[in-house]
Amino acid sequence: MNADVIIIGGGIIGCAAAYNLAKENVSVIVIEASNNIGNGGSTRNGGGVRQSGRDPRELPLVMYAIKNIWPNLSDMLDTDVEYHQQGNLRLGRTEKHKQILTELTNRGVANGLDVRMIDGDEARQINPYLSDAVTCASWCETDGHANPLTATMGYYKMARRLGAHFISGEKVVEIKKVKGKARKVVTEAGNVYEGDKIIVAAGYESRFIASTAGVDIPMTPVLLETLVTEAVKPMFWQMLGTADADFYGHQTNHGSFVFGLNSGLEPFAKPGKPLSSSIAASAACRGIMQYFPTLETIKVVRTWAGWMDSCADHVPVISTVDECPGLILACGFTGHGFGISPSVGLLLSEMAMEKKTTLDISAFRYNRFTK
Repeated sequence: MNADVIIIGGGIIGCAAAYNLAKENVSVIVIEASNNIGNGGSTRNGGGVRQSGRDPRELPLVMYAIKNIWPNLSDMLDTDVEYHQQGNLRLGRTEKHKQILTELTNRGVANGLDVRMIDGDEARQINPYLSDAVTCASWCETDGHANPLTATMGYYKMARRLGAHFISGEKVVEIKKVKGKARKVVTEAGNVYEGDKIIVAAGYESRFIASTAGVDIPMTPVLLETLVTEAVKPMFWQMLGTADADFYGHQTNHGSFVFGLNSGLEPFAKPGKPLSSSIAASAACRGIMQYFPTLETIKVVRTWAGWMDSCADHVPVISTVDECPGLILACGFTGHGFGISPSVGLLLSEMAMEKKTTLDISAFRYNRFTK
């Protein structure tokens, strides 16, 4: 089976790339190992669409998406992605926290971001549910959040409507070169798909898949855990985080709260699909209640865990590979991929069509790790 572009990975990055390519009448095949589209980090993240606290190299990608794509995405995809642009509070309780937040804020301002430090009283004016323990916060009014499930499915459904072909339940085991160029994708079932360009956007699995073409991406798997509460009346719409990254999250349109954290339990995780732990959920709840004591009676209804593809320098690889023409990498997002996914999908489509990219992607080149 042939197409102009083969995309490995049916998460939001792969789906967004497929949508942008199909919109330009480029034939696309998307191959997803799971039986379900978006079964990895794309639908298991905190939903943050934030600029604050990011590496300066990522800022242009998320600033472009927030200015040009996120506000119109629900209409573009004919799906409510539940985008809220009502700010991001990153909270602190100690002098050490204040120092961390000040450094992050200064870095953002130096790179053109409208973010500022505020004291605890102003933070409580923005969100009256905060405890008196909060002494400081960084505040970025143009940050927000969206629903990872509906955003991913929106890209998927619209890409299909435009003609992209999706194949789920097929695990890619090899990329084969033809005359030195990445050309064929082989699956565990023995099927072979051929394309002029191959985009690898399969989370941490990208490392193994790319290695079959002689390419190694310096990534490690990091365990993230998430909890969801019962639905309650609307309380606030800000995206939340803390200086120490104890937790991050927000309230959804449904009324439930979604909170996530890095448990640090990678050495003890179940191989393959990891299980969430009662230890991590309990620790997250204790941390949350220090900042939001009014949430202490709300019930946690479910938890889950998943692997994050953490890159060596904590920013993604969005790149062609000189030694493997035809191969395009989109991985190593280090838990920052959801907010920038609309921009990345656009950029990948431009790369696959050999067009000049809308944004400079030189900071994400693969060869930054080579001599």
